[in-house]
Amino acid sequence: MNKEDECTKKSVLLGMSGGTDSSVAAIMLQEQGYQVIGITFRFYESDGDMYYLKEAKMLAEHLGIKHITYDVREPFRKQIIAYFIDSYMQGETPVPCTRCNNQFKWPLMLEIANKEGIDYIATGHYIRTKYVNGHCYVVPGVDPDKDQSFFMWGLSQEILRRMLLPLGHFKKSEVRKWANQRGYENQTKKKESIGVCFCSRDYRSFLRQQVSADRFVSGSFLDENGQVLGTHNGYPFFTIGQRRGLGINLNRPIFVKEINTQTNNIILGPLSSLVYTSFPLREWKVIDLNELLSLDEVEIRIRYRKQYNTGKVVLEKSGRLVVSLNQNLTAVSAGQAAVFYYQERVLGGGIIDLRN
Repeated sequence: MNKEDECTKKSVLLGMSGGTDSSVAAIMLQEQGYQVIGITFRFYESDGDMYYLKEAKMLAEHLGIKHITYDVREPFRKQIIAYFIDSYMQGETPVPCTRCNNQFKWPLMLEIANKEGIDYIATGHYIRTKYVNGHCYVVPGVDPDKDQSFFMWGLSQEILRRMLLPLGHFKKSEVRKWANQRGYENQTKKKESIGVCFCSRDYRSFLRQQVSADRFVSGSFLDENGQVLGTHNGYPFFTIGQRRGLGINLNRPIFVKEINTQTNNIILGPLSSLVYTSFPLREWKVIDLNELLSLDEVEIRIRYRKQYNTGKVVLEKSGRLVVSLNQNLTAVSAGQAAVFYYQERVLGGGIIDLRN
């Protein structure tokens, strides 16, 4: 019996962003008989734009559900935006949506639900959950183009067991059709949120806005032998594997291979020089470590909907997890997430750490 079948006016705290997905999730959960309490977090607002908040409040009022506004702009700035900036300043490539979901948004929703005596927590994410051997796992949503499981590898069992995910069983087109059939056409026409919520434009412009200009110092592009190939305007503006925008023409493809924050040098090389067969992880979280280490092969992803690979995970005496790949992988960057899948289940993940 699933949670929908068990529902007898159980309460659910639903994150409402004012967009299509969370709006449809509110309607679905109410139809399923849940007592929905909507909550809209004020994470970040560009130029004072609060249209999203107005939209969420209007829908909550229309549905007759309680709506809470929760201002977390300052902790969000300290925990997520600062991490995003610091990662680039350390020569890494951050994954802010991973940190936000695993360490900020979902834990905060659970904390509020516990405080208010609310049974479940929910969002409009396109993911599902599944129980195997007594553990609860995230599994991809039905719609491969909207699946967001990559960002959910570090959630606790307490969170996973309390999650309701009404959209995970639908494709986006089905969600729109479902809402249209019930007279909620406006909810299906809302603008889609794409990319990082606080940095929708190029991240370099965001860094220039947030970081003192004296921290961006010109440096050298070097080849693998240390020969100077040109100059750059600051290493934080470049990422591992980058090819375009280098301002160097060698009549052959050349990529960012390494970023040295100590010397302010950026090492360039051919794509073949960016090949990895293994890499270690820090800050890792795994649901069942014994199962993960016993598997001869798991699917490994290092980018959202890209870079699928297979390999084995081992645990070093130092406590680091090390991924050994079955196929070579290029353009692996420190700071990225590596996520483990097995038979659809998200077993866990970690942050790639290429420091010696």
